[in-house]
Amino acid sequence: MASPRILLKDGSKTTRGGMSARYVLLIIMLLLSVGPFIWQLSTSLKGPADSIYVFPPRIIPSDPTLDNYRKVMDTIPVVSYAWHSLLVAVASVISNALFSTLAGYAISCMRWKGKGIALGILLSTLLLPGEVTLTSQYLTINAMGLSNTLVGVFLPGAIGAINVLLMATACRGIPQSVLDAAAIDGATTWQRIRHIVWPNVKGMVSVVALMSFIGAWDDFLWPLVVLSDPEKYTLTVGMQYLSSNFGADPRVVAAGTMIALIPIIVLFAFTQKFFFKGVEQGGVKG
Repeated sequence: MASPRILLKDGSKTTRGGMSARYVLLIIMLLLSVGPFIWQLSTSLKGPADSIYVFPPRIIPSDPTLDNYRKVMDTIPVVSYAWHSLLVAVASVISNALFSTLAGYAISCMRWKGKGIALGILLSTLLLPGEVTLTSQYLTINAMGLSNTLVGVFLPGAIGAINVLLMATACRGIPQSVLDAAAIDGATTWQRIRHIVWPNVKGMVSVVALMSFIGAWDDFLWPLVVLSDPEKYTLTVGMQYLSSNFGADPRVVAAGTMIALIPIIVLFAFTQKFFFKGVEQGGVKG
C-alpha cells in the first residue's frame, strides 16, 4: 500500500518518509551549525568544578559563573579594542555600500568601452585567496605611510569585488527603458542613481552592508599584519592575548570568543528581516 502524500506549502507533495528525512537532515544541519556556538557559550559559563571534555558534553554548567568574563575584561581593554573594530566596520559598511552601488550601476546600466575586460578582471579577483595578495597589500599600505593605523586596516576592504557583483545584479533588474526615459527628460547620472537606482536596490545594499560589517569585524589576519602597536589592536586581534595568558584555561578563551561574537549576533538579530528581504529581491531581479 502506497504511503499517503503530504501537501507542502509550495504545492508539491511528499511522503511521510520524505518528510521524516527532511527533518532528520534539518536537525543534523542545526547541530553542525549551532552546536559549536552552544558548546562555546556553555564553556564560557563553566566554573573550575565543571569538566569541559566529558562525553557526551554537558551543555548546562553545574557551577555557572561569570568570572571568566571578568578575567577577560581584566586582561585586555575590551571596550577600546571593540571601539577600534567598530570604527573599521562602520567605515567598511559606508564605503562598500556607496562604491559598490556606483560600480554596480556602471557595470549594469552604462555603456562604455572595455566594460567586458573590467568585468573579467573583477571576476578574476574572486578566484584568488586573500593570502595571495596579502604581501602586495601590505607593501602598498606601508608605502602610503598607513601601516600601524586603523585607516590601513580599513582601506583594502573599502570595496569588495563580490559586493560589486551583487549590486550589479540588483541594478540589472532595473528596466533600461526607465533609465533612458529619465536621461531623455534631462536627468543627470547622479539624479538617476538617487531617484531611480537607489530606491530599487536598497534591499541588496542592506545585504552588502551586513556582509561588510561582519567581514570587517571578524577579520583577524589583516589587522594582525598591519598593526604593531597593541594600543591600536582590533577586538579579534586583541583576543590573542587570552590564548597566551590563559592557554591552559579554555573557559576564559571561550568567554573572549563570546564577547567578540555577541555584537554580530545582536546585529543580525535586528537586521535579518532586511537581509533576507534583500536576498529575495536580488534573487528575483537577477
